[in-house]
Amino acid sequence: MEELRVDNCPKNDDVVEDDDDRPMLSSQALAALQEFFAEQTQVVETDRTGTESETVALVSEDWRLSQFWYDAVTAETVAKEVVSLCGGADSDCRVACIACPTLYAYLKKIGPDVSAQILEYDKRFEQYGTDFTFYDYNLPEDLPLELKHTFSIIVADPPYLSKECLEKVSQTTSFLARPGNSYLLLLTGEVQRDRAAELLGLHPCGFRPQHSSKLGNEFRLFTNYDPGMRLGGWEQEN
Repeated sequence: MEELRVDNCPKNDDVVEDDDDRPMLSSQALAALQEFFAEQTQVVETDRTGTESETVALVSEDWRLSQFWYDAVTAETVAKEVVSLCGGADSDCRVACIACPTLYAYLKKIGPDVSAQILEYDKRFEQYGTDFTFYDYNLPEDLPLELKHTFSIIVADPPYLSKECLEKVSQTTSFLARPGNSYLLLLTGEVQRDRAAELLGLHPCGFRPQHSSKLGNEFRLFTNYDPGMRLGGWEQEN
């Protein structure tokens, strides 16, 4: 979001016009607008303990970008699973978080030493510095070559519940995944169950992801590995 320029704002509380008859905001309206932008830039989500040590700072959801953040239980559960997988993986384990910034934020809280990359369309997440890579799912392999085949663990949350979106995100996971034994976790709607199995060989887990904003669509967590007793285990087929 562009910064609002205030260099030429009026000094009184009236709306004034310049020689071109262009309206300008009063100082009160400008202050209110700046406060709104500040709230949109930074919000704080607190987990169930409500303690200051357990807070994770997140920018606000932008529904225009189909952004819906996980609740604290979901974010912590998946982040702990990723940290556990890193512990059993090779020493140079790298994690790719595709369109799931909530997970990235909690992952850095729970496992600050974990090497994680956030791939996101929303450039507000450039605040994470070199951990941020711009990502447009419409261009699934338009990514820096140094990221190709370098990730042991990939967590993806496609922004849309369409076949086309999942197909393109699947291309991205193939681009990023390290050859051999790499772990893939997919958070998406139940409606994608068959496509997740067909495209990526994934199975649904018993754990049900939830969002801070209660969504009407049932969400699921799919993996390409058997989590055992974790994540509620693989759901048994009827």
